[in-house]
Amino acid sequence: MDDDILKDIERQVLWTACWMIHNANNLRPKDEGDVKVGGHQASSASMVSLLTSLYFDILRPEDRVAVKPHAAPVFHAIQYLAGNQTRAKLENFRGYGGAQSYPSRTKDTDDVDFSTGSVGLGVAVTSFASIVQDYVRARGWGGGGKAGRMVALVGDAELDEGNIYECLQEGWKHDLRNTWWIIDYNRQSLDGVVHEGLWQRIEAIFRAFDWDVRIIRHGALQEAAFAEPGGGGLRRWIEACPNQLYSALTFQGGAAWRKRLMNDLGDQGAMTALLDRRSDDELAALMANLGGHCTETLGRAFRSVGHDRPTLFLAYTIKGWGTPLAGHKDNHSGLMNPRQFDTFQTVMGVAAGTEWSPGCAMRDPARTLAALPGAGFFSHGTRRHLAAPVAPPAAVRLGDRVVSTQVAFGKILDEIGRIGGAAADRIVTTAPDVTVSTGLSAWANRRGLFARSERGDTFRDERIPSTQKWGFAPAGQHIELGIAEMNLFLLLGAAGLSHSLFGERLFPIGTVYDPFVARGLDALNYACYMDARFMIVGTPSGVTLAPEGGAHQSIGSPLIGISQDGLASFEPAFADELAAIMRWSFDYLQRDGERSPAPDGWLRDEAGGSVYLRLSTRPVEQIGWRDDEAFVQDVIQGGYWLRPPGPNAEVVLAYQGAVAPQVIEAAGRIGQDRREIGVLAVTSADRLNAGWTASGGRGGSHVERLLGRLPRHCRIVTVTDGHPLTLGWLGSVHGHPATSLGVEHFGQTGTIADLHAHFGIDAAAIIRAVNRTTPGRQVA
Repeated sequence: MDDDILKDIERQVLWTACWMIHNANNLRPKDEGDVKVGGHQASSASMVSLLTSLYFDILRPEDRVAVKPHAAPVFHAIQYLAGNQTRAKLENFRGYGGAQSYPSRTKDTDDVDFSTGSVGLGVAVTSFASIVQDYVRARGWGGGGKAGRMVALVGDAELDEGNIYECLQEGWKHDLRNTWWIIDYNRQSLDGVVHEGLWQRIEAIFRAFDWDVRIIRHGALQEAAFAEPGGGGLRRWIEACPNQLYSALTFQGGAAWRKRLMNDLGDQGAMTALLDRRSDDELAALMANLGGHCTETLGRAFRSVGHDRPTLFLAYTIKGWGTPLAGHKDNHSGLMNPRQFDTFQTVMGVAAGTEWSPGCAMRDPARTLAALPGAGFFSHGTRRHLAAPVAPPAAVRLGDRVVSTQVAFGKILDEIGRIGGAAADRIVTTAPDVTVSTGLSAWANRRGLFARSERGDTFRDERIPSTQKWGFAPAGQHIELGIAEMNLFLLLGAAGLSHSLFGERLFPIGTVYDPFVARGLDALNYACYMDARFMIVGTPSGVTLAPEGGAHQSIGSPLIGISQDGLASFEPAFADELAAIMRWSFDYLQRDGERSPAPDGWLRDEAGGSVYLRLSTRPVEQIGWRDDEAFVQDVIQGGYWLRPPGPNAEVVLAYQGAVAPQVIEAAGRIGQDRREIGVLAVTSADRLNAGWTASGGRGGSHVERLLGRLPRHCRIVTVTDGHPLTLGWLGSVHGHPATSLGVEHFGQTGTIADLHAHFGIDAAAIIRAVNRTTPGRQVA
């Protein structure tokens, strides 16, 4: 696109972004206590040239972009200019139902590819999206068009986030391609100015991982000045100037620049003449003309990349560029006051009453607006795909008399792989260096490991016996990761958006030791916030993983499952329960109904979501194989009566997960005297609780129906290998007295019997709780 047109678009985008923020803070009514927008004004301004160049000149419809969180107003302004955003949404920026503070796939209505907000995650997810794109294309899916570039706009302070460097290493292992990261190097963070020489460290780190690094330091005005007599001295001064001083002089303006340059360099003839040829305003414009604010320079740098290697652009910018706040170290929380904004509006040439007009700040609106329709990136309108539904795999039945849920999971998945079919071919599994110890090895052996190119299994080639047959190939369906849980959830998030990003449905399944779900929790929450669809299997779990000790024994993960939006959490005890849940999950992952639930639909079954399975390595004796429709429905709804209570029951035992054997044992012993005892098998405290919350106490939820048969005096004793709050709320459903047994403190090494006794969740402890809290003869 012609650079004069780009400069006109740049002016308009800067104006609209700043006007949105001014309107949100000063013109729109607010409730008492509402926080002003602050940092958006300065952080947005530094990104205007970069985003203008990308969206209107460089990007193609197949590219996918993660926009720096605080650049949301610039993103929304660009989408408004392109016809993908409404004035009403912009007028309500940061308001209820308006354009969001940070770009959101699920809350915004313009064309957001990746949500951003928790800094660092939106950057790293682009790398994993590129790996997923390679995975899809390796199968011949996706129409065979040109591969898109996965682009992240990165704040320089975001590079403090450790997940970025975990991602760099993983990308190097997987021969990362088609990924651009563009750093907004404004050298300011929320609280101050970044350390000197940071760019050199950034360059060295990225080059170490085989990235192509491009430094975009000077704009066209500066390069022209450097070519004048005395320009070499000016270049050397600019490149040696400390960050804090450059920022301060930018804020002070042209006279301050002139004074400092003359003081530092003295009268140098040609240099002095170079400065004298420019007014103070022209000198200020020259010194502010860094590479990240010059669409001509940016376009040249972006177009110079003729390969698919991962590429880092480090673009020098000024925070608050183009506004009276430019360069001030406090500008992250700063806002133009009304007088400053009036001056800004005059400088931008925007007439009163035309502030929302798409061309109000343009110098040649007729020519510029005429050039917008069909501009590269926007030539196909919004770019989200729809994928055809995939039928769930056939029902799987296991014949084991004694089996743990972790082993059952591996067997079910392997059997799906053996039978084959469309669903099996769409499964992609992954694990952070725990494939073997979380039940995925049989699947990986059968379906192979993914890589962009063939890599043999040396042990097999050398005829060394091994249970692992790990050859890598483009057809493989398991992506092996290093031991970094953030990477696991970012890959699951990217793969779980494949249907929307690339038009091809995948069923991503990841496994991780259950306590380390918490280690990747930010990325898990981020993936769910984007409405990515995946299955995460936390296994082994609880103190039942006895010999491993407290560091590997999860306590609070069931509460994560209950509280995490967009994630249906299950903890089955028996293999038939697990089989029913897994088969249902393949359908649930694909649902795409109304995201806002009806008052009685908090389960969000129409909208679908992701699934979390908390499993165990404890072998459990099976109760036959149940797969009738009523049983399956109860399992999916969250629970069923393993032993129905009598009409005069004094006590029922409710459990979830691997504690089933001791609950069944305790019920048998208690039932010798209290024959009407019931045993409630909870498969999902999450879904029981969600249904109850949705019903508002009106009696329509599954848990209300289950517990509605109990007399009011009946005590509910809950047992779980996790925090007792997981089931402790059951007594509140109908006002029954309740006693909750579970784990609240770190475990240690020992046997299962040792630890279950220590934490009071073995059969003896259950009986003691019943004896202590219910009337009648003591149970031995």
